[in-house]
Amino acid sequence: MVNRLLAVGLLASAATLASAGQQANQQQQTDTETPLRSSMQKPPEMTLTVPRANSPVIIDGVNDEKAWQQGNWQLLNHVWVGEKPTREDFSGRYKLVWQTDGLYLLVELIDDVLFDQHANPLHRYWDDDCLEIFIDEDGSGGEHAHNFNAFAYHIGLDNQVADMGPRESQDENNFILLNHHVESMWKRSVEEPFKITWEVKVLIFDDDYDYLAPEKVMPKALTEGKKMGFLLAYCDNDGSKQREHFIGSHPIEPVNGDMNLGYKDASVFAEITLLKGDTE
Repeated sequence: MVNRLLAVGLLASAATLASAGQQANQQQQTDTETPLRSSMQKPPEMTLTVPRANSPVIIDGVNDEKAWQQGNWQLLNHVWVGEKPTREDFSGRYKLVWQTDGLYLLVELIDDVLFDQHANPLHRYWDDDCLEIFIDEDGSGGEHAHNFNAFAYHIGLDNQVADMGPRESQDENNFILLNHHVESMWKRSVEEPFKITWEVKVLIFDDDYDYLAPEKVMPKALTEGKKMGFLLAYCDNDGSKQREHFIGSHPIEPVNGDMNLGYKDASVFAEITLLKGDTE
């Protein structure tokens, strides 16, 4: 009787093991067929390809370079702070191209009021009208408020460039100028007084940047196939103490209702990929 019960138990155990093995094989096959999405992989609306410029770009606020015929216009239309502005109040679009020495932006804006209430470029620069360019050189994401894991370049109407620096910065609020990272110029249209053309060249630095010894740090040379984190935004203020609108290039998933996350978390950046330029 004991031997019979033992045999039945062994048969049951074997069946259980066989079933578990079959389930494991099925799961392994499923995992192979539908791999998990990498945490660094971005959805289509958060990716953008950038062509290499086949001709020089002169930063003068005039979009007459042949290079700007490459690529497609992208809209600046995602509201991160404030209500959606009317088109007459603010609207924007942009193009990106690259060369070995940096990333180039052409931005066209409609802004009916240009407002710069703070003469000091390090005082509440985000509450003045300014263009903001977010760059994460290696696309690694993560916190960057007080380090150089990524940059949030605020380009004022005087073309000075501010960002948050390390906590040991000399400024009491840890704000620093990074004018040598960005070349920028904008001009108003004669025919359309509220239309602004803004050309920008951004040198690309990685997280080894040392603001105390900038002469020792060289910008990265860009190459075909490189991926970087990127966002573009505009702070719009028509005369208030605080900016009235903050309009970005890509959607940001809110955290507790807050979409103003780009200045501190590079994980919300979109991904750009540098491609070979069009054949001339």
